[in-house]
Amino acid sequence: MWRYCTWLPIGRRALRGSMPHMARAGYGEVRRPHLLTTPIFYVNAAPHLGHVYSALLADVQHRYSALTGRDTRLSTGTDEHGIKVQQTATASGHDPSSFCTAISQQFRVMFDTMAISYTDFVRTTENRHLQAVCHFWKTLEEKGYIYKGIYKGWYCTSDEAFLSEDQTVESRDAEGKKIRISIESGHQVHWMSEKNYMFRLSKLRPKLLDWLQTEPVHPAPFLRIVRQWLEEELPDLSVSRPRNRVTWGIPVPSDSSHTIYVWLDALINYITVAGYPDQNMAPWGPSSHLLGKDILRFHAIYWPAFLIAAGLPPPEKLLVHSHWTCNGVKMSKSLQNVIDPKECIKQYTRDGLRYFLLRHGSPERDCDFTHYTVRKLLNSELADALGGLLNRCTAHTINPGQCWPYYECTSVPQSAQIELQRLLRAIAELPGVVHQYMSRFQANKALEAIDVSVRCSNAFFQSQAPWKLFKGEEKDHAWGQSVLYITLESLRLYATLLQPAVPDIAKTILDRLGVPNVYRTLKGNNFFAATLGEKCYFQGQTLGSECGLLYPRLGVE
Repeated sequence: MWRYCTWLPIGRRALRGSMPHMARAGYGEVRRPHLLTTPIFYVNAAPHLGHVYSALLADVQHRYSALTGRDTRLSTGTDEHGIKVQQTATASGHDPSSFCTAISQQFRVMFDTMAISYTDFVRTTENRHLQAVCHFWKTLEEKGYIYKGIYKGWYCTSDEAFLSEDQTVESRDAEGKKIRISIESGHQVHWMSEKNYMFRLSKLRPKLLDWLQTEPVHPAPFLRIVRQWLEEELPDLSVSRPRNRVTWGIPVPSDSSHTIYVWLDALINYITVAGYPDQNMAPWGPSSHLLGKDILRFHAIYWPAFLIAAGLPPPEKLLVHSHWTCNGVKMSKSLQNVIDPKECIKQYTRDGLRYFLLRHGSPERDCDFTHYTVRKLLNSELADALGGLLNRCTAHTINPGQCWPYYECTSVPQSAQIELQRLLRAIAELPGVVHQYMSRFQANKALEAIDVSVRCSNAFFQSQAPWKLFKGEEKDHAWGQSVLYITLESLRLYATLLQPAVPDIAKTILDRLGVPNVYRTLKGNNFFAATLGEKCYFQGQTLGSECGLLYPRLGVE
């Protein structure tokens, strides 16, 4: 008989380097949690699928960090100032304050419903944010980065963005009239000439180029875009609007006739949640901002420039994602193809929607949402592969004692050695593979790797057929018990790794396996100890209560 003892336990080695970062040199040696942020979401409309996707990508990074023992915080919130909110509130017959409160609450409810594990929800109308913005503005003034000048150029109200001539192009509206639009967003722009406060962005291009050498923008295609932007000189940026045109915003501290530019106001939320300007909470950072590609310029050019000018370190990472289409077409209210997250939760459950968006979505490219694709993916990977594996190894016909069996190294037959080695080697590598993908902002590939392993476990279970082994001789019965142990341990690993993506489904599996909370982490948690001949806590332990179908199959039209 063959004794399989070449298995290496999974644990700390795969997760080396996941400890919290220290503050950067020159900003003290205070150990700070890593701050993950979503963009704060504009309250001109209710939350949609794109908002949920942004929040979900940040959430899975935050949950994974906790799983590996890294101390992180996750902030989200709502962006509530600016002329667009002012106009939308007026059109709806509400004052801006009550309008913002109502929409902000919708975002909070949606994120709670989707189990977004935020530790802070910031609103730009809060007093703490007002104080942070005013202090930041005064700092920029004191350092000589703010001056009064005349801005002449294009302005896009929809994007709240100042645009140069080469960022716009001539087009026609629905009535055939000539208009000018933003090349990047396609929204209409208008020419304006105002006496505003200006920010000396032009002085900071060399420092932005230095920052870009650290390759802070991910994935790589978006880093290349930012480098292209910085190949040319940067014009100074208007950072205020006349108060008589934009009343809904924060006044310039030294000049109440002007309102601070909504993007400067909004971006400062990231240091508001870090405790700025409280010196006891300083220094700012390290931080990772998650954002959609449509707001890359604001985060990759303006925001690091503002921070550098104020004497603060720029973000450590910008994690950029692409957009969702519906049946190959951009989502639009006019086309009535906007996907409602609330309806998706009703159809597919919260974890079903989470899994599809994370698994099918790809940060590098736009992804398409169709109900057929959702049902097909969830049936294949959650209902059949993962749910099937759980049902197989916990069924009373296979496991009448409803407990974890004992693994015997001497029970492995010659005929199963190669297949067992292949399976255990793949599983041994899985935590490291998942960690690499999560570090690269590729949750979709991490989930793909887990699904591949789940299918390998299913194939192994099927080929060894423990239900037949249990009817054979004593040595066959012992091998059947070992197969069952390996399958249960595989499931424990898969469920542990799946917790950041589908917390409810993962909990159901771990509960069914009878796994205590202390064994639901990756930090210091070894798997398959019995295959080394070592003591394994789970051998002989009773399984948890029955859970029914893990994920019921969906009808595919």
